[in-house]
Amino acid sequence: MFYFYILVSEKTGKYYYGSTENFELRMALHNSGKVRSTKNDFPWKKLFVQNFPTLIEARQRELQVKKWKNRTAVEKMIKHHIFR
Repeated sequence: MFYFYILVSEKTGKYYYGSTENFELRMALHNSGKVRSTKNDFPWKKLFVQNFPTLIEARQRELQVKKWKNRTAVEKMIKHHIFR
């Protein structure tokens, strides 16, 4: 199983979008400062996780959400579980 996830920084309120095979391990890495792109903003809190049968599908969702470039659209997706 593979995962697309959205995190929010408890420190700054920033969102982070990612995909991984092992969500628990990846979350631990984010919160220990071992991920270069998130190390300055931890601690991180899980907002949303969606599972996929392949990493390609999880990454496609990640890229789709990143293209929105609109925090309101992402928050709507999280609240209503809207996927297109």
